[in-house]
Amino acid sequence: HIKQRVIMAAIRLIVGLGNPGAEYAATRHNAGAWFAERVAQRLSAPLRSESKFFGLYGRAGDVHILLPQTFMNLSGRAVGALAHFYKILPDEILVAHDELDLAPGVARLKLGGGHGGHNGLRDIHAALTTPDYWRLRVGIGHPGHKNEVATFVLKPPRKEEQTAMDTALDHAETILPDLLAGRFPEAMKALHTACK
Repeated sequence: HIKQRVIMAAIRLIVGLGNPGAEYAATRHNAGAWFAERVAQRLSAPLRSESKFFGLYGRAGDVHILLPQTFMNLSGRAVGALAHFYKILPDEILVAHDELDLAPGVARLKLGGGHGGHNGLRDIHAALTTPDYWRLRVGIGHPGHKNEVATFVLKPPRKEEQTAMDTALDHAETILPDLLAGRFPEAMKALHTACK
C-alpha cells in the first residue's frame, strides 16, 4: 500500500470554483461549482457554510468538498486553508473550473499546467505554491474576442450550451469512483472518450 501511495495519490479534496451568491449561480464561471454540488449530492455530503475554510464545505469519509465563497480571484485562500488544516497534498486535490478553450459538452482531466489566465487557478497556484494539482476543465466555449471574456463568463449559457454542459458534467460524475481510488489513467480515458 505504501509503495502505491508514492505512485499515485487518490483525490481527497474536490473544489468547485465559482462566485458566491444567487446572481452568479447560473453563470458560466460557476461550471466548476456545479460539478462539486453534484459530487456533494452523490456522496450525501451536504454543503454548509464553514468560515475557517471561507466557503461551503461538506465531507464524506475521507473526501472533502469545497465551494469557495471568496469570489473567484481569492479562491486560493479557501483551498489553502482547507488543504493546510487537513494536510492534503496538491496531487490529492481536484479543482473543477470553467474552461474557455473547450467547447460546451467537452470536459477534460489533467494534472498540473498553467492557469491560462483563469483568476481562480492563478490564486490557487499561489496558495499551494505549485501548479501540480488535478483539474477538471469544464468547457464553456469562447466568445471569440478576449475583450468579451469578462462579460461572457458572468452570463448564463444559452439553452443548448447548458444542455451540452450538463451532459459533460454527467460524464464527469461517472468517473468519480476512479478519481477517489486514484485510478487516473482509467478516469481520463473514460471521460475523454465520452466527451469528444
